[in-house]
Amino acid sequence: MSAALRTEYRKIVTTRLWWVLLATTGLYMAFLGGVLAFALALGDGAMTGMPTGGDAAAPPPLDDRSVALAIYTLAPALGYVFPVVVGALSVTGEFRHMTITPTLLAEPRRSVVLAAKLLASVPVGLLFGVVGTVAATGAGAAVLGATGHDPMLTDPEVLTTLARSVLALTVWAVVGVGFGSALTNQVAGIVVILAFTQLVEPTVRIFLGAVEWGAGVARWLPGAAGEAIAGSSFYSATGIGQLLPWWQGLLVLVAYGVVLAAVGRATTFRRDVT
Repeated sequence: MSAALRTEYRKIVTTRLWWVLLATTGLYMAFLGGVLAFALALGDGAMTGMPTGGDAAAPPPLDDRSVALAIYTLAPALGYVFPVVVGALSVTGEFRHMTITPTLLAEPRRSVVLAAKLLASVPVGLLFGVVGTVAATGAGAAVLGATGHDPMLTDPEVLTTLARSVLALTVWAVVGVGFGSALTNQVAGIVVILAFTQLVEPTVRIFLGAVEWGAGVARWLPGAAGEAIAGSSFYSATGIGQLLPWWQGLLVLVAYGVVLAAVGRATTFRRDVT
């Protein structure tokens, strides 16, 4: 197992794509963190406590802690697509380039190969979590400080949320491996990941959040589970849906990865490979 684990880890980190995606994660999260911080610190509306035309029914403004949490959790809310893609590519790339054949010749136990891929994604996902969280937090805190708001970087709740944000992205990399094992077509896999994470689930969550019975359903979706691990998100801060307790979110997201991996083991990794 240890040899398979080292092999699978090297397969990920010796390609150029992973660090390109890592750099993109940092830049994207820094951009979103800065933009959202400007919007919340300087924009009109209930989120900043500025008047909205005298609407007495408007929600109360967010305090400094809530604003900071909404910004600092952008990585588990929007940036998780990157570790998912990296995890999925660690499997789909082998089937696209047919390197899966020598992989299984070197280690015929297919369950061991799949387990090694899942475990090898953990340190990679951890790195994506650190970079994404630090980038969003750094840019957001800089803007909040420059506009006269407290960045709340010494607040225990905020620090705990940052640590859990890193954990959420780490788990997302494992989910990506599970997804890639279930759908090994690389192009189709990337299209499905992008469509689901950036369009389908956000749309479904907004729809479910608008109906009375939908909020309880939406919080079990994978994206909502990832945000629940962090304990906060831009969606929940703006009143779109509810989040599970962080430990339930962790169990739900891990379950998604395990179920997808089990599907892949029962289908893809059971077939003959030539």
